[in-house]
Formats: sequence, structure tokens, C-alpha cells
Amino acid sequence: MIGTEMSSEVGAPGRAGRTEWLGLAVLALPTIIIALDVTVLHLAAPVLARDLDPSPTQLLWIVDVYGFLIAGLLLTMGTLGDRTGRRRLLLVGAAVFGVVSVGAAFAPTPELLIAARALLGVAGATLMPSTLSLIRTMFEDPRERTTAIAVWMGSLGVGSAIGPLVGGVLLERFWWGSVFLMGVPVMVLLLLVGPFLLPEHTAVDPDPVDPASVVLSLGAVVPVVWAVKETAADGPSPAAAVALVVGVAAGVVFVRRQRGLRTPVLDVEMVSEAAFARAVVTHLGALFCFAGLQYLLLQLLQNGYGLGVLDAGLATLPAVALGLVGSVVAPWSVRRAQPATVVAAGLVVGLVGFAVIAATARGGEVAPLMAGFALAAFSVSVVTALCTDRMVGSAPPERAGSASGVSETAAELGIALGVALLGSLATAVRRADPSPAGYADGVVGAAVASMVVVAALLVVALLGKGPGRLSRPSSAAGSPGSARRRAWPGR
Repeated sequence: MIGTEMSSEVGAPGRAGRTEWLGLAVLALPTIIIALDVTVLHLAAPVLARDLDPSPTQLLWIVDVYGFLIAGLLLTMGTLGDRTGRRRLLLVGAAVFGVVSVGAAFAPTPELLIAARALLGVAGATLMPSTLSLIRTMFEDPRERTTAIAVWMGSLGVGSAIGPLVGGVLLERFWWGSVFLMGVPVMVLLLLVGPFLLPEHTAVDPDPVDPASVVLSLGAVVPVVWAVKETAADGPSPAAAVALVVGVAAGVVFVRRQRGLRTPVLDVEMVSEAAFARAVVTHLGALFCFAGLQYLLLQLLQNGYGLGVLDAGLATLPAVALGLVGSVVAPWSVRRAQPATVVAAGLVVGLVGFAVIAATARGGEVAPLMAGFALAAFSVSVVTALCTDRMVGSAPPERAGSASGVSETAAELGIALGVALLGSLATAVRRADPSPAGYADGVVGAAVASMVVVAALLVVALLGKGPGRLSRPSSAAGSPGSARRRAWPGR
């Protein structure tokens, strides 16, 4: 392994070669598994409950603790990768994820399964920002980086979309633990080829991560995510309100602490820049609408239209396909138009998709309903790919992990809020009509609400039409601990 010192960029950025593109394919695989693991256990929960006999509270923790810890640790793990090595953190996380997945598959008690799911959440939080920040390191050319990030976002979409389908197939043929074993071969492959295809990028003289900031970031994100999920499941409650207040208070203290640290977990100055902030808001809002409608449409297909789990999963395949098309279209489009213009066009497509869903949900026909959902999938692929590129690409290379953590935290919050708030709206509408038709009424209400949100995001996107990308000082400017080492295997 030969290390080379990374200096401030001069002239045109280097073009990616075969090693980088093969490395991207390797990085996409664990991303699919992480996204798939978030959704697949919902299908396995009934079978798991029969075998392990957990209490209702234990079952909730088995399902939710994974997502809670991923959401709460993304910021910390992104910054940790910046300071200790992104490839190192990725490979350690992959090893832990693979080993613990085997333990989860054969867990004999609910308590051990909860512990395994918690460790999987910690490992998953290392994988997400590490993969994205490594892309920032590997692809210096802006056009190539946009393409690479679109591929990465497409792999997330594929994982989320095929979760119900893959889970249904596995659970029809094997025991519930099989859903945990899917990721083991992928993690083994990553450990075998990662050292040869992925570069290392570390701080030469890193400062330690502030422990108080780690605790505060967990205290800010986890209670908020729990509160919105609790509200979605059981309606508003005093416990959810208290958790929300605690999370917001911890978030305020966290941000104030970051302003006083020499090397913060969250670069408040970076996040406060107008273009970065617009990307965060648009990213969160687009996923809010899509995740909420995806959750409600799967309910409608099963409870309103009478489809089985596998048939409902198959009905989403056109949306998966069009989402992948969106991932291809996004980088192609920004070569011909401003990114803000492409984002605005993507939001218009989403607006049309939600309008089609609202117009067809009560008709009982699967095809037109899922055509609208496919348009929404295309929209969210384009919008989130470009917003992610904006956040990660605008950050200085030494802060790419932190920027990746912000991007993924916004995504987790958007998904949780979408399911909770749009789900609560649909539930309120459905109370007036508990029949299967009530599910359609709930979807219509959520689709109309999503149209309002997308219209607001369209205004935000149009405000971003202007010259260029964010301008950030070079890492060579001399900030404490800013010198970075980038090492490629075999070079």
C-alpha cells in the first residue's frame, strides 16, 4: 500500500478508472442489504413471534431498535470515519454486521435477538456514511461523482423496494432467521475485495470524537424517531410528547456545543450554508412523501384490494424499475441543465404521481394506482440523488463523512416522519369508514398532503437556481487537524 499526501486541488480533477468503478459496485452491495434489513423484518415479525414468544414490548424492540440506533449514530460514525479512516470503519462495520447477523438468525431468546439487532444497528450506522464518503473520495470529477452517488441512491431504493418481495420468498421456504443471513455473503465479499478496491482517507493527526456530542446526538435523534413511530402506531400520547421535547432539547444543546468545539461532530457552518440547507430540506421532504405513501399503499393493496404479501410486493416492481431509471436520468440531466432545474423538474413529476394516486386510489384498479407510484419513485430517485450529491460534493473532502452523516440522518428522519404523520392522517380519515374503502380514503388524503409538501419543496428548489455549486475553502487552508492522507492499494 502506497500513501500519497492529498493537497489542495489544482486544475481539473482526476478521472475515475476501473478500480473506482469496481469499488462503487462493491459499495452498492452493503447499501442494498442495509436498506433491505430495515423493511424485511416487518414481514418476519409474526413468524418470529410464534417461535420465540416475545412480549409485545420485546417484539417492538426487536423490530425498531435497529432503525433507532442507525438514525442516532449516523452523525457520529460519519465523523469517526473522517478521523480514523473511512475504509477501516467500513470493514470493521462489515465484519461486525456479518458475525452478528449469524447470531441474530439463530438467537434462542427474545433478549438475545434484541441485543443482536442493537449491534446490527451500530454496525449499520458505520456502513452507511462510510460508503457515501468513500464515493466522495474516489470520484473527484463532479460529473462522475454525481453518477456514482446516483448509483448509490439507486441501490438504497432497490433494497427498500425488494425487502417485502425477498422477505416473502424466504419466509415461504425457510425459517424466520433466514432473513438475517442474506447479508452475510455480501459482508464477506466486502471484506475480501474492499482492501484492494477501496482507498483509505484519514486524518493525519486527528482529534478524538467528543463523547458528550455522541451522547447528545443520540439523545436528539432517537427520542424524536421513537416519538413519531409511537404516534404513528398508537396515536398521540404523553410519552411521545415527552420524548419529542427531550429530543428537541438535546438537539439544541448539541448544536450549541458544536459551535464551541475545534473539531465538531457536526460542522454547523457547513450545514448553515444556504445551498446545503436547501438540499437537506428537499431531501428530507421528498423522502417524507414517498415513504409515507409507500407504507400506506402496501396497506391499501393488502387490506383494501385483497392482495397477498407477495402479490403486493410484485405490484411495486414497476416503481422499482422507474426508480432505477431516475437514478440514471439524474446524472445525465445535470450535464444539460442546472441541478436546481433538474430537481424542480423531478418534483413536478412527483406532483403528477401523487395526483394520479389521489385520483385512482378509490377505483380498485392496481395498474393506474401503481403507475402513479412509479412516477413518485422516479421523482424521489432524481431528487434525492442530486440533493445527496449537493450535500456530499459541497463539503470539503476531509468533512465528507460528516456531510454523509447529515444526509443519511435527514433521510432517516424524513422516512420516520412520513410514515408517522401521513400514516396518522390516513388513520384519522379511516376512522370515519373502517371498511376496506376507508384505506383508499386514507391514501387519497395522504396523497393530497404530499402534493402540498412537494409544491412547497418546488419553491425551495426554484430559490436555488443560481450560479455554481457551494464554494468551500480547501482543506489546505490550515484548520486544525485538516491535513488528510489518501492511500490507494497497489498505487
